[in-house]
Amino acid sequence: MNTSNFNHQIPVRRGRGLFGLLAAGLLGLTAGPAFAESTLLYNAIVHTASGDTFTNGGVLIDGQKIATVIDGKSSKRVTVRQMIDLKRQHIYPGLIAVNSALGLTEIEAVRSTRDTAEVGDYTPDVESWIAVTPDSELLPVARANGITCFEPAPAGGVVAGQSGLLALDGWTYEQMTLKKPAALHVYWPSQQLNTTPKEKARDPAKWKSLDDQAKDRRARLRALMDFFEEAKAYVRAKEAEQRAVEKVPAWEAMRPYVRGELPIVIHANEVREIKSAAMWASTNGYRAIIAGGRDAAMLAELLATNKIPVIYDGVFVQPARETEPYDIHFTAPEVLRKAGVKVVLSLGPDPFSASLARDLPYLASQAIAFGLPEDEALKSITLYPAQVLGVADRLGSLEAGKDATLFVSDGSIFDLRTSVKRMWIAGKEVSLESRHTRLYEKYKNRPKAKP
Repeated sequence: MNTSNFNHQIPVRRGRGLFGLLAAGLLGLTAGPAFAESTLLYNAIVHTASGDTFTNGGVLIDGQKIATVIDGKSSKRVTVRQMIDLKRQHIYPGLIAVNSALGLTEIEAVRSTRDTAEVGDYTPDVESWIAVTPDSELLPVARANGITCFEPAPAGGVVAGQSGLLALDGWTYEQMTLKKPAALHVYWPSQQLNTTPKEKARDPAKWKSLDDQAKDRRARLRALMDFFEEAKAYVRAKEAEQRAVEKVPAWEAMRPYVRGELPIVIHANEVREIKSAAMWASTNGYRAIIAGGRDAAMLAELLATNKIPVIYDGVFVQPARETEPYDIHFTAPEVLRKAGVKVVLSLGPDPFSASLARDLPYLASQAIAFGLPEDEALKSITLYPAQVLGVADRLGSLEAGKDATLFVSDGSIFDLRTSVKRMWIAGKEVSLESRHTRLYEKYKNRPKAKP
């Protein structure tokens, strides 16, 4: 049996069969066969996301889980079947794309390939993960840049439906689904008023006075409040069992949300929308998450006080007001973080964003350039998404006991020049081939024209 050195400090044995001893002091194991299927990634820069970054470390994968993260300082012994020398490349936890149209849209301009919205204003029983297309060409493209999991967000109407969390690996949506449901999506009624005079309106027949617009706005808000009150009344009646209550799918879907068991993602951008949504959620004891959050930095203290996270998809959005500085949205993640708000970065649920899902790390790059610490930027696309969706016990960081969902890159994932080289999802190495790589190989080898 050959023995080689791991990072010049940890002796490592390569065995013919099962893994043997990793040292009782390290994993609490006894001598003898311990692992059926394991892989040791070593000589790497390990970004744990939840703690330190180890410049001379490694990760031991046992089946679907991470057995241990090695910091490069230990001197324990491990017998291994497969050793992969990463030659100072980087190991990251898999990126998580939340509040996304990924899997629900193929070609934004072709209506038949878009399945992001359902008919009706109040459809809480809609389940977005069922509509995901596992054969979408956009999924491998996103995976090739480090994204391992995604949350397809339903759109359309006011209460648009529920989202689940899926892995970017599997033949069917059932195999891909990691958690269902994960959140309810509510699109907060707009609080803005159109001040255009009637004589300048595009369609004078549809023009409304400010008073009429204000009445409509109040009516939309009241309808939303009434919907949740009816849902709570249904849940109370069901739990009390004082009388027979007919089972209603829409109300059944609302149960975990009105009880505060699962989060409600409230899509709101304008400052008045965010404020009213935050106060409503806090008053009723709902677990709220603000999504979109264009003006969230203006209400950072309010959101921090009420412990409301923000899924911020406005990093590359142009300023909404002429009086705002050019970098208002670049600096917003750091303003929110300083106030104590948990910030998750996203490209948003717009159908066009599905093709841009691969750009998720570059949102973080821009925020880093405008003040967000790099460790917080990494958390904003790994650990914090896992926490807000309730899967941090499995995903989001490199820790013993969590799913072995990670990737290897030849540089910082925040650098546009970096390439993802290898990826594991739940302990299984997955292909990084995509339509882009296939076309590259095809045209790279095309016949050259004769002179």
